[in-house]
Amino acid sequence: MSGHNKWSTIKRKKGALDAKRSKIFSRIIKEITVAVKEGGPDPDGNPRLRLAISNAKGASMPKENIARAINKGSDKDSANYIEVTYEGYAPNGIAIYLDCTTDNQQRTISNIRSYFNKFGGSLGTNGSLAFLFDRKGVFTIPKGTIDIDALEMDIIDAGAEDIQVDEDTITVTTAMEDFGAMMKKLEELNIEPENAELQRIPKNTVKVDNDAAKKVLRLIDLFEEDDDISNVFHNMELTDELMESLE
Repeated sequence: MSGHNKWSTIKRKKGALDAKRSKIFSRIIKEITVAVKEGGPDPDGNPRLRLAISNAKGASMPKENIARAINKGSDKDSANYIEVTYEGYAPNGIAIYLDCTTDNQQRTISNIRSYFNKFGGSLGTNGSLAFLFDRKGVFTIPKGTIDIDALEMDIIDAGAEDIQVDEDTITVTTAMEDFGAMMKKLEELNIEPENAELQRIPKNTVKVDNDAAKKVLRLIDLFEEDDDISNVFHNMELTDELMESLE
């Protein structure tokens, strides 16, 4: 069962290096707001809100910020966010998939198109690149004093496909349809993930030289800095050599 999920490792390390706390909080506040508008302010009856609150706690968001976000979502005059996805190619044929939450779709697509153009990429049509990725549930759990062997036995039946153990964290990957079952199992085990979300994992990766890779990463940084863009996925191979050159 245990395996090496390099994509999850790199994504988490990259996120830890690049993401600013304010951006993380902004993304979670939007998710809470959307969840409340969609299913109401009671987390007991709103699984999406319950997940968003769990992720907020995992990101060490203060309780008052969470409460404000719930109240904001309950306010009928607050911004109405829509969730959209965009796809395109970075230089060297690297596929880029973007999850967005925005209150101004025209602004969002205009910015995305300008980012692609700036780096010689191109915005594609929706659905054109989805086949290059698998949608998976990814759970990041603080390692703490957890008995890895016991955890493995407990979560196999809940759909765990891969368990990766690093120095401080455990990353569990499931099929998309097993996401809810895994969340429920972790709750039963009194294990609170630092983060739990559906990610798009590339079926195959594309290798490019370091200079080209760094150009793609600069484009990814632009996407990640945009408040309307909540997730950036790509299929570029992140080699050990490349990651060492970024340290």
